[in-house]
Amino acid sequence: MAPRPFACFGRRRGRETSASKPPVANATADQTQEEQRRMGPVLVELFSSQGCGTSPEAEGVVSRLGRGDFDGDLPPVAVLAFHVEYWDYRGWRDPFGSSIWTVRQKAYVDVLHLDTLYTPQVVVNGRAQCVGTDPDAVFAAVRSAPRFTSPTMQATFQKPAPGTLQVSFTGALQTKVDGSGADVMVALYQSGLVTDCDQGENKGRVLTNDYVVRRLEKLVSVKDVSAKKNISGSVHFTLWDGFNSAKCGLLLFVQNASLHTFGVQQFQIPQEDTI
Repeated sequence: MAPRPFACFGRRRGRETSASKPPVANATADQTQEEQRRMGPVLVELFSSQGCGTSPEAEGVVSRLGRGDFDGDLPPVAVLAFHVEYWDYRGWRDPFGSSIWTVRQKAYVDVLHLDTLYTPQVVVNGRAQCVGTDPDAVFAAVRSAPRFTSPTMQATFQKPAPGTLQVSFTGALQTKVDGSGADVMVALYQSGLVTDCDQGENKGRVLTNDYVVRRLEKLVSVKDVSAKKNISGSVHFTLWDGFNSAKCGLLLFVQNASLHTFGVQQFQIPQEDTI
């Protein structure tokens, strides 16, 4: 039976102790830190809804995380916010909600052996999850996430027709993919969204959303590919009214059948008059 929606979860704070931050005491540790700095970002996925009363708080956490606003020893992160639609019945239809993102969240429920769907949920590198309103838990998951070298893909942008963006990629994944295979995915996201919410649990609030996934496409499926082998492919995105490349970005990531992420690369979209 498919997992049923649960309640919006609120803040559940933990306490971090100094024991969770081991001191760097020798050259080996210094070398390890330098290697980590050369690695790519950690993928943080937020499953959220404007119809959930606690999601705005989580949106604020991941927006600041994506901008690098938090001090400390956090590695760089790449953020994607997937808005689900299963709270729309409460009186407010999330303009960015999609059943496609609910299907993606259900896949994480399965692979992470959870009992139910809930918002706001944060999934880190496809391997760990926590309540999005708990910054300490989010930070701990990000710190403990495995790091991988970013792919070294080159992107070429074209607009073959009005309202369509084509992006062609070529390059190496920089991480070996074994015989079980993996998908190379490309997300088109939008930041700086502002919504006046006049119904539902967030009635009367002005909601701000960043890194909202508007489109997600598979570039290519690969298996038995070495880290240095060049691959190539193209994706086509249907654009929406009011599309503004200055507020959007692309995120390429490699994910296997267990939804573990093995590499993340970010791209800026050129100004529309230069495409």
